[in-house]
Amino acid sequence: MLNSIDFSGRPFHFLGIGGIGMSAIAHILAHRNLPVSGSDLKLSHITDRLMAMGAHVFSSQDEDNLSYFHDRQLPQVVCSTAITTHNSEYAAALQLGCPIFHRSDVLAGLIAEYKGISIAGTHGKTTTSGLVGYLLLKAGLDPTVIVGGEVSAWQGNARAGNGPYLVAEADESDGSLVKFNSYIGVLTNIEHDHPDHYKDLAQVVDVFQTFVSRSEIVIGCIDCPVVRDQIRPAISYSIDRSLGATYSVDEISYTANGTHAKLWENDQCLGLIHVSLLGSHNLSNALAAIAVARHLGADVASIQEGLSSFGGAKRRFEVRGEVNGIRFVDDYAHHPSEIQVTLAAARLQAGDRSAPNHRIVAFFQPHRYSRTLTFLPEFAKSFVNADVVIITDIYSAGEENPGNVTGQKLADLISRSQANVYYRPTLDTVKAFLPEVLRPGDIAIFLGAGDLNQVIPDALASFQKYGLKQALAEA
Repeated sequence: MLNSIDFSGRPFHFLGIGGIGMSAIAHILAHRNLPVSGSDLKLSHITDRLMAMGAHVFSSQDEDNLSYFHDRQLPQVVCSTAITTHNSEYAAALQLGCPIFHRSDVLAGLIAEYKGISIAGTHGKTTTSGLVGYLLLKAGLDPTVIVGGEVSAWQGNARAGNGPYLVAEADESDGSLVKFNSYIGVLTNIEHDHPDHYKDLAQVVDVFQTFVSRSEIVIGCIDCPVVRDQIRPAISYSIDRSLGATYSVDEISYTANGTHAKLWENDQCLGLIHVSLLGSHNLSNALAAIAVARHLGADVASIQEGLSSFGGAKRRFEVRGEVNGIRFVDDYAHHPSEIQVTLAAARLQAGDRSAPNHRIVAFFQPHRYSRTLTFLPEFAKSFVNADVVIITDIYSAGEENPGNVTGQKLADLISRSQANVYYRPTLDTVKAFLPEVLRPGDIAIFLGAGDLNQVIPDALASFQKYGLKQALAEA
């Protein structure tokens, strides 16, 4: 049960402590000087950061790890949906009688200890959570923040503050967000994105309706018709002033360096804002953060400064480097809607297609067989803003291959409506293709929630060392 989680001193042991969601919670607990340990198959700068805070991290997942507690109090074991009964460390924890909690149970327990601000929605959660936390920080409210991505403003995916508010990303992928009792619940949009868990949009809506019913104050984007018609938030926001939202904008100017707009609170003009992030989707995310900050008393000047200086989250149109005139961008987009808005933002930077030496070259690794199959027609129409498209094999994320959908099938569908579409199944074949397909002036954007972005560091190093022509010869 949720109320049996002990935050008073009993140890916590995380199975998969290096995960983006797990490590954020572990960070907050370690900052409280609670005993924190965990295991992961791959150590990283995230686990290094936790170890620097005093956490004990094992570089494997096996039952012997729990012998660490032979002369200590048995830990509360925390796991994510990715951990199954086949995990030997999990099985050992069961045998020892350790209390076992899902990650969301611990997060729900933390939210209950604060005035929790839970950011939910199919798209935009990470950026919106980061923006909300950053605006509250700029307003002097010293929030605690748990985000599903790393934010440069606090050098990671978590920030421990001393104020009364906790900003947390509320994940709908497994339905666990229904556990949260929030002071403020924010809903960015609602779409069907996880066919492995939900059979249709109606099931997704049901989960979000439960989430908002457990939120004292609901803030929602009425640009999304599902939110507008089925949630009806008390505080609303929209990038379309004609919809009559509580917070809206007009006189919008989208540029390669961000977005400028006039901000309205009901019928009162609050002034001009500059959002440092690209595209209409990030203007919408900014309005969500503005709505939260204003409700908590933030002044307009601090909001304006925060919006213009927020640097975004990693893997959200993250520029990883530029070499030989080619800009390498990493983005987590893995749903058709996300790909569309991300490539539209890239088009802002690339400029009009009349400039032939400013192309968008999109590399996409489909994520999950179930998602790829369910949204195959939508994926096929998502790359219209790309000049060149490269599709890889599907990243399974642990799913069994049903044998009825492939990366090649998606590439073939895209090629029916646009030219310059290629299928390169593996990371190695993508690496070999880079010097052949890229040229100075390109924006090379790597899309997906899998491991495609691992190509980027090697590409940057190779192009930097050899130059484009020799890199082609070396491939």
